[in-house]
Amino acid sequence: MSNPNYEQLGEKALAAQNPPAYSEKEAYTEPDPLKQPAGQAPQAGYGAMPYYGTPGVGSNLGPVLQPPQAVFVTPVQPTNEPDYLVYSIFTMLCCCLPLGIAALVYSIQTREANFAGNAVSAKRNSRMARLFGHIALGIGLGCLIIYIIVVVLVSTTAAYIPPHKP
Repeated sequence: MSNPNYEQLGEKALAAQNPPAYSEKEAYTEPDPLKQPAGQAPQAGYGAMPYYGTPGVGSNLGPVLQPPQAVFVTPVQPTNEPDYLVYSIFTMLCCCLPLGIAALVYSIQTREANFAGNAVSAKRNSRMARLFGHIALGIGLGCLIIYIIVVVLVSTTAAYIPPHKP
């Protein structure tokens, strides 16, 4: 096909170009991927497989020992930001449950940041716990005042309404 003298080649030449047919007499063996093929060693580069040689051949150096690494442990200095834990529990139970839960979460995160020595996170979480606690307390007091006003108005207007006579 790529040979211009295709018609001139005999059957012997064609048989020499084609591989022999599969034979069940010879067992198929997988090639060993670690064994270097005969011929020139492959050049390093993109797509080339490195050749490491046979085990035990090569450098006569023993294992390379490195000196032990020095580990310095610096103790963490805990910070002392207020966590407002009692205040957030009070606002959660007595004033406004959702905002009290948020204040409680931030106060617990403040405690953890204080213990870890993370001053920036402890300060931010402490301010958020205080803010949510104040908002919850304000909403709780506002609801209490509105409740008292409604109860007083309903009770006083009910006392002055004359009974209906048919």
